[in-house]
Amino acid sequence: MNKIVKKEQFSEKVYCFEVEAPLIAKSCRPGNFVIVRVDKRSERVPYTIAKADVKKGTLTMVIQEVGLSSTKFCRLNVGDSVNDIVGPLGSPSKIQKYGTVVCAGGGIGIAAILPILTALKKAGNRVISVLAGRTKELVIMVDDVKAYSDEVIIMTDDGSYGQKGVVTVGVEQVIKREHVDKVLAIGPPMMMKFTSLLAKKYGIPNDVSLNTIMVDGTGMCGACRLTIGGKTKFVCIDGPEFDGDLVDWDEMMKRMGTFRNMEKIDMDNYNIMPKATACSITCPDKQENQTTETCSAGAKTSPTATKCGDENKETAGENKGNRDEESLTDRNAQWRKDLRASMKGRERTSIQRVKMPELDPAYRATTRLEEVNQGLTSELAVMEARRCLDCPKPTCVEGCPVNINIPSFIKNIERGEFLAAAKVLKMTSALPAVCGRVCPQEKQCESRCVHLRMNEPAVAIGHLERFAADYERESGQASIPAVAPSNGMKVAVVGSGPAGLSFAGDMVKKGFEVYVFEALHEVGGVLKYGIPEFRLPNHIVEAEIENLRKLGVHFQTDTIIGKTISIEELDEKGFKGIFVASGAGLPNFMGIPGENLINVMSSNEYLTRVNLMDAASSDSDTPILLGKKVMVVGGGNTAMDSCRTAKRLGADVTLVYRRSEAEMPARLEEVKHAKEEGIKFMTLHNPKEYVGDENGRIAAAVLDVMQLGEPDASGRKRPVATGETVTLECDQVVVAVGVSPNPLVPTSIPGLELGRKNTIVVNEQMQSSRENIYAGGDIVRGGATVILAMGDGRRAAKGMAEKLLGASK
Repeated sequence: MNKIVKKEQFSEKVYCFEVEAPLIAKSCRPGNFVIVRVDKRSERVPYTIAKADVKKGTLTMVIQEVGLSSTKFCRLNVGDSVNDIVGPLGSPSKIQKYGTVVCAGGGIGIAAILPILTALKKAGNRVISVLAGRTKELVIMVDDVKAYSDEVIIMTDDGSYGQKGVVTVGVEQVIKREHVDKVLAIGPPMMMKFTSLLAKKYGIPNDVSLNTIMVDGTGMCGACRLTIGGKTKFVCIDGPEFDGDLVDWDEMMKRMGTFRNMEKIDMDNYNIMPKATACSITCPDKQENQTTETCSAGAKTSPTATKCGDENKETAGENKGNRDEESLTDRNAQWRKDLRASMKGRERTSIQRVKMPELDPAYRATTRLEEVNQGLTSELAVMEARRCLDCPKPTCVEGCPVNINIPSFIKNIERGEFLAAAKVLKMTSALPAVCGRVCPQEKQCESRCVHLRMNEPAVAIGHLERFAADYERESGQASIPAVAPSNGMKVAVVGSGPAGLSFAGDMVKKGFEVYVFEALHEVGGVLKYGIPEFRLPNHIVEAEIENLRKLGVHFQTDTIIGKTISIEELDEKGFKGIFVASGAGLPNFMGIPGENLINVMSSNEYLTRVNLMDAASSDSDTPILLGKKVMVVGGGNTAMDSCRTAKRLGADVTLVYRRSEAEMPARLEEVKHAKEEGIKFMTLHNPKEYVGDENGRIAAAVLDVMQLGEPDASGRKRPVATGETVTLECDQVVVAVGVSPNPLVPTSIPGLELGRKNTIVVNEQMQSSRENIYAGGDIVRGGATVILAMGDGRRAAKGMAEKLLGASK
């Protein structure tokens, strides 16, 4: 929470706020911006920083009432708090000695240009500031600008202040009378466009600062992308300042109007809301605490909760999980020998593999918050556990990236010791309930099961893992793994996704003080923003995170390492090791014509809006355009998540994939579920071009018809265009063709060796070129599964702990 310490009204709808944000105040530079979430239901909105006071630890921002979130902000008062501020974001301005610089600021753009012109003046430039507004009231912060300008020219549309005319009139006056080396313009898009065109007319280099639509502001979603010099750029990463001559202004202005109609409807509804209700929404500190438990209270109870949580407490025993760890995992323990002797191998292999109970396809395609897989009952779990042969050399463990003692937890289920089974899981896995749901066991542990050699289905290890983890959580008797005495050393984790959480769990158990820094406003990373609740409910993720908190892990949201806090500052604060697990959040696009049309979005943006920001709910401020005919591009799990989400939001959905179904990297279960729910598959097709309507919105996709050629580097047959095309009508496209490592963190760390696409190069112990920095997950692999990321986290924890503890002896 960020407290408001000062508020000043500049005009009817323009306010100046001073807000506490000490870390950002210390680290921001001219040209940076922040992302603000006013309250728990507000959208994430970018605002520029007018001033930063390091001593007071405050930021000054000028906010204009435009949409719902900015109106909520403007109605806050001194003493109220803003829920989240994250930053500083974007690349800072290029400050150097140019000569004579004209700084043109329009409306609240004057606040944005203030720190830049201040820095330009301090760098030795002659600064001429041209300030413009429709009326005198909209020409703001004049005294602040005068303090660092050699000359200030004021223009108003109505002539009520300074000269009558638009900003370009004042800029051209300066250009005609003296040599100008550079022009910088910040303000409304139209003002920036014509100022840039004027500078270009006179051959003067010019920059503009673009404030576009954003969701995360860290490069994760691609909502802010624009065409700059014929190439797609992300404003939040590559900008916000660009060469004005290279900006596709028409595209920008169309994209800025994406949600204009929705904003008007939201504002109309907000303005007719009873005053008491509006206040409770506006003031975050007066809101009800909408916890995960509250949100899930009305959800359908799973069979696990009703059947093994209550009826079988006597069977499982309330305290049986609190057994000695060695006895729970010792294959030669008497209970284990007795269990093996109780059934012959042939009897075990004759048992049919259990089928996961699922919601009816027709029903589940209408609800996005109810989990499709309902979980095993205790009877089904015990029956499936009996299929395990308790091999003396269990190859399934070799297939598990986090080295779970699979036979031990399964045998504990077989004997009815469900809490003990969960305890075994938690010895090596920080997220058993998550892994039991989303890990591709069929490609990992289950692929090594001895049953496959007998042409029988593998033991359902994933289903059993989920059962044990769910049972423990719902029993209210969660065990806390043993934690070593404190060794007095602090370690930092960058990112709270599966790699970061796995690392944190292992390190805290080894006696380290662990701090996890998350850029978003919620902990969980891709587990929260990327995976829909019908596959992985939020309350499951929250429960796993709470377990880590109980172990002593500290979490800090709204903090970007390399931006909010530097690596050097972490060193100064006594952190002995840093684990970078910032993920592969940069979405890939295909680089085809029309890809920046309105309602063509990355899967990251689409799923983040729906999952993290809850945009599909009527009480969420985050907008989303819901398509009626949605095309999803890709064949992986993210593509399946996207198309199944679109189906639940009422769309007719077509999945387009360039290879055949046999080459799809998605889990077979996800493909099966998608088909059952009515998703249409167009395999051997690939987008060639997107066609828009007169408003710049997607209207159709031209698809190449493909055929399979020779295998490529992945081992799959390469798709080759046949020359034939088909056209598919659509009003929304979700592009799910992979992600790349987000450069935000790795490029901010000096001396860090980077590989292809800004991946961090590490050795077998996950150690980078800087000896105290380790890395794992997608930032190293470029894109991987939850369980592989967790395996990296465990390996890094082992390597770092051995190094730090060895050095301390």
